Amino acid sequence: MKVNKNTLMFYINAIHGGGAERVILQLAYRFAQAGYRSILVTSFVDEHEYPVPEGVERVSIENEQIIQSRLKRNLSRIKALRALCRKERPAALISFMAEPNFRSILATFGLPTKCIVSVRNDPEKEYAGRLGRLVGKLLLPMADGCVFQTEQARAWFPKHLQKKAAIIMNQVDGRFFETELSPERRGIVTAGRLNVQKNQALLIKAYSKIAPKVQDDLFIYGVGELREELLALAASLGISERVHLPGASGNMPETLSRARLFVLPSDYEGMPNALLEALAMGLPCIATDCPCGGPAMVIDQGRNGWLIPVGDETALAARMLWALRSPERCETVGNAARLRAEAFRPENIFSLWKNYIEEIIAKRG
Repeated sequence: MKVNKNTLMFYINAIHGGGAERVILQLAYRFAQAGYRSILVTSFVDEHEYPVPEGVERVSIENEQIIQSRLKRNLSRIKALRALCRKERPAALISFMAEPNFRSILATFGLPTKCIVSVRNDPEKEYAGRLGRLVGKLLLPMADGCVFQTEQARAWFPKHLQKKAAIIMNQVDGRFFETELSPERRGIVTAGRLNVQKNQALLIKAYSKIAPKVQDDLFIYGVGELREELLALAASLGISERVHLPGASGNMPETLSRARLFVLPSDYEGMPNALLEALAMGLPCIATDCPCGGPAMVIDQGRNGWLIPVGDETALAARMLWALRSPERCETVGNAARLRAEAFRPENIFSLWKNYIEEIIAKRG
């Protein structure tokens, strides 16, 4: 089977609700714009999906029959993905996230299509458990290439995978660089799925300690299963009127332009898009120094933002209060944040992806 050198296939379970999903859509679009035939493959179709960019072909390998067994469901998807690779003959299959990664490796086994996987989160969490660790340590090194977001994530894997891997951070949409901060700014903002990983509860608890001392309210953007629990927490702390959960922002650059401070309270992350976007806006940012090292790779402590220990409610409260009371210092830090974010402009990140994928495709064997 001879591959179509101008065809690339991108695979992820679904295209809704997360940073990895937005990144793979952007990547597929960029390659389409660069003249490649760009095919986006998902395991299933969801009701609330991100729109597929113009020029990107969309294919679902969803089985019309409902398969209850996880093993049979995975085998069905591997079979369908392999059949699609045989039909379209892409030069490379690029996958995001743990399950799509191992399916891609098995689906391309013995085919000339190169398999490039990408680890998008803390591998300790993404490849947890005995089976997950087995997949991560033994199966992933079988890929032709691998993209990590941080050094810490790469170090978790075997040396022979590390040697053929690349570290590429996420791109930031150009709108975040172009939107100016409003002269009338107020509020502490965070954005992300409302779940345990993002730990918005920590932020609410820390904010309750400083709420009587500041005029800024707390705005938590995003949707998720913990919405009611977070509202109940704010009520129990007597700050219901100061804590707002507006759902997803329809215009995040505009939302951030009205904020005084951005906070990322996560327990673990890959490379958090929300933090990169806030840095690009020139907002002063506070983030947990969480595994697998994403915030620490982009924040130089005290120069372009601040890191606090994971789960440290007291440290977060103290840093937020200090920042809100130090506007001149925050302006300096915000300017440095914007400069740091220049590396994440779409054209810079796409160039890294394009060079790496073309390098893997060019290798024999």
